[in-house]
Amino acid sequence: MPKGEGKQVAQNKKANHDYFIEETYEAGIVLQGTEIKAIRAGRLNLKDAFARIERGELFLHNMHISPYEQGNRYNHDPLRTRKLLLHRKQINQLIGETKEEGYTIVPLKVYLKNGFAKVLIGLGKGKKNFDKRETLKKKDANREIERALRERQKM
Repeated sequence: MPKGEGKQVAQNKKANHDYFIEETYEAGIVLQGTEIKAIRAGRLNLKDAFARIERGELFLHNMHISPYEQGNRYNHDPLRTRKLLLHRKQINQLIGETKEEGYTIVPLKVYLKNGFAKVLIGLGKGKKNFDKRETLKKKDANREIERALRERQKM
């Protein structure tokens, strides 16, 4: 199964707007108690999430997983820092690439694969404002081309 395949639970739409994604990695997440049930219910938010390498391990910060309704006292802290599972070789590669200025590790989407929650993380380089405008112009131009082609096919 290729990277990013499975039942998609959440997507970080702002990531492609704010970063040029150069490389992607599939990582597992270390979860507690009722977190997987909340993820299966789709109760998570990746909007402000980011990943950071600390002490040779990869951690995901600011990913909000809402408390599970039937979890009572077994519920978790919604914004806790979660460890990501990657091979040592991949972590070393990320350490080298994030040392360059302007590069960061951004979670792109969360999905379920074979019953496990996975995160697709990307190595991103920040876009400047003129880059964002250029991307929007290209997107609008492609939308106009598609619209014109659909109109032509109707005739």
